[in-house]
Amino acid sequence: MAKESMKARERKRQKLVEQYAERRKALLEAGDYEGLQKLPKNASPVRLHNRCQLTGRPRGYMRQFGISRVTFREMAVEGKIPGVKKASW
Repeated sequence: MAKESMKARERKRQKLVEQYAERRKALLEAGDYEGLQKLPKNASPVRLHNRCQLTGRPRGYMRQFGISRVTFREMAVEGKIPGVKKASW
C-alpha cells in the first residue's frame, strides 16, 4: 500500500484542480497566460496521477475499474467484480 502522505497529497491536488477549474477555463479562453502562471502549480490537472482507490498504488492502474492490476486480479479471482472471471482454456 502507498504511504498515507502520498494519498493525501493526491487528494489535495484533486481538490485544488476542482477549485480552480472555472478560473483556469476562463483564463484559457481569454488567452491570459500570465494569469495562468499565477495560479498554484498543483491547480493544473496535468499534475494529477491516477492511483488505485483501494491501495493507492500509482502503477498498473486500470482506468475502467479505478483500481490497480494487482487489486483487480485479487477481486476477480474472489468473484467480487461482476461479469469478470479468470480465463482458463
